[in-house]
Amino acid sequence: MKIPKSILIDPDRNETYGVFAVMVSVFAFAYSSNFGQILILAYYAVWLPLLFVDYRRFSRNLSGAWLPLLFAAYVCFSVFWSQAAGISARAGVQYFSHILCAYIAARTISVRTLVVGVLIGTFVVLLYSLKVGAYALDTIDGTVNFVGAFGSKNQVGLFSSLGIFFCLVFLVFYRRNWLSFIWTAPIILLSVYMLAIAHSATSVASLPVVLGIVALLTMSKVLSRRYRRVLFVVGAGALVAGVAAALNLGLLDAVLGIFGKDSTLTGRTYLWEQGWAAAMERPWLGYGYAAYWLQGFADPERLWAEFYISTRTGFHFHNTYVETLVELGFVGVTMLALIILRSFYGHVSKVVFGHWNADSVVLAGAIGLMLIRSFFEVEMLGPYFMASFIVYYGLFTLKPVPAARRLRAPMPVEEQKPAGRRMTAAV
Repeated sequence: MKIPKSILIDPDRNETYGVFAVMVSVFAFAYSSNFGQILILAYYAVWLPLLFVDYRRFSRNLSGAWLPLLFAAYVCFSVFWSQAAGISARAGVQYFSHILCAYIAARTISVRTLVVGVLIGTFVVLLYSLKVGAYALDTIDGTVNFVGAFGSKNQVGLFSSLGIFFCLVFLVFYRRNWLSFIWTAPIILLSVYMLAIAHSATSVASLPVVLGIVALLTMSKVLSRRYRRVLFVVGAGALVAGVAAALNLGLLDAVLGIFGKDSTLTGRTYLWEQGWAAAMERPWLGYGYAAYWLQGFADPERLWAEFYISTRTGFHFHNTYVETLVELGFVGVTMLALIILRSFYGHVSKVVFGHWNADSVVLAGAIGLMLIRSFFEVEMLGPYFMASFIVYYGLFTLKPVPAARRLRAPMPVEEQKPAGRRMTAAV
């Protein structure tokens, strides 16, 4: 029995397989630490074999992938100056393979398929955490928060905010009939409930900002391209002015107080200071990829003790750029920042300066959510994270896949001799 290639790699015909692959990926990103290597193997199994279905599809027009490939190579080469070469080598290969899977997804599934797959996968992920029903005491601010099967309120907040965001954009841009309101209702209700009990300030604060960005980009559809540019300039200026006012007039402390936080962000600013001090010991290349938070080293052991991390694992500087600066130095943090900004600005500019496109509006919002979270979490630097998958997917979709051209062989034209007549001489 032959399986048509189109049901696996054609974005217009592979919705069933694409939704299944994304759903498996979301569950693997959420619970690979709980269920072990079986979920990681399942994640690879749904994407990597597609390379052999039509390798030409993935080898054409690679010019838009040079920056992620350069960063992945730099991550792998950090083994040569890493203080734990074995760990950096293994983690570097994992990160490269993760980027490869996001590249395959960008070449094979549409944005609508991605949205539906994330919605179903998020619903399953949140249901499992609700079944586990675990709560944990935050030793820094003294609150009790829902952590589910993640062991982290911030991860519960991430998937809850993704459920809310993708439900809303699906109903606005991708629904085909009224049944969409029925099957998305349980997802958005569960996501709102889980976000409320998780008390994740990062997720609660970032979601309205991202929805506002999507609303502005959506309303720009009715404007001409010239006025979209004006709106973009005015909006960017207002954002900069708002941030400056929040820092200078004390508005930031008032906003943080709404979420029960102080100006130290429950110890995050102290962590950033410690990360900066550690990075200055090796400013250009860093300590090596995934080679800082290791048992037996003095600084990590001290920070684990100060923040009551008894397991002495699974901790970071709660800032993507500080963490990257420590592990990969100024070279690495510059490349990663360019990747995130290129992915976000690329889709915003397609809406503002090009032809209005719903897919770019959705991806700009999703990447914007990860951009905001990157200042308080570390979800872009490691493999098997939802944030990095979405950002790399968005980056790789900036350039569409060129259509394969079929070469047509010239057909010889036979001259027919008229019956019963002489052929006239060629002039």
